[in-house]
Amino acid sequence: MRIDILSLFPDMFSGPMTESIVGKAVDKGILDINVTDFRQFTDDKHHHVDDTPYGGGAGMLLMPQPIFDAMDHVEETAGDRGRVVLLDPAGVPFTETVAEDFAKEEHLTFICGHYEGYDERIRSLVTDEVSLGDYVLTGGELGAMVMIDATVRLIPDVLGNNDSAPGDSFSNGLLEYPQYTRPAEFRGERVPEVLMNGNHQLIAEWRERESLRRTYQRRPDLLEHAKLTTAQRRLLNDVIDEETRG
Repeated sequence: MRIDILSLFPDMFSGPMTESIVGKAVDKGILDINVTDFRQFTDDKHHHVDDTPYGGGAGMLLMPQPIFDAMDHVEETAGDRGRVVLLDPAGVPFTETVAEDFAKEEHLTFICGHYEGYDERIRSLVTDEVSLGDYVLTGGELGAMVMIDATVRLIPDVLGNNDSAPGDSFSNGLLEYPQYTRPAEFRGERVPEVLMNGNHQLIAEWRERESLRRTYQRRPDLLEHAKLTTAQRRLLNDVIDEETRG
């Protein structure tokens, strides 16, 4: 996959995008990340990329020209723009489902905004407007890093174990079950016996039950939209009964 990022602060990506899982994906040749400083494409003699909004109002808006020219540069070097993602509070919420959708692409381009907002004409370049959440950041860079990280880990062969991602929280609409490692007892707390008896069927049943329990306890809203099997619904009813009885 190729990922292009249009940003006024390219150095923000020099650390996070070269470390951990994302950095390993780059080293393996699975991922190619390119950051373009769109200030370098402004035709303003003072290198301004923003201006006051027509009609008045607070703040400054990003002008269309630098971003359009930077996008032309991406298209010239990559052969296409790919799927163009605008980081914007008005966009659809970023979820695991969106990350899974992005992970299927061969080329993604992220536009990171700053200041008060964008000139509306910039949106004509965009295929997806996405928001990280209902809060405001100083710019789109951190949001882009989060989306890239969540997306890249879903690309085949990026994680050391290809079974890891499908079992993570939200991948199946539920929170992940509790997990333990050695020692079997630590400061008076023991690992559940079922996880150490070697019976894989019982372990799978326990994990499914505890995944449902944790979701019911912490994110019951997820259960409203989860596509549960008949067996899972029976387990959930058991969990709810147990929790109600204390």
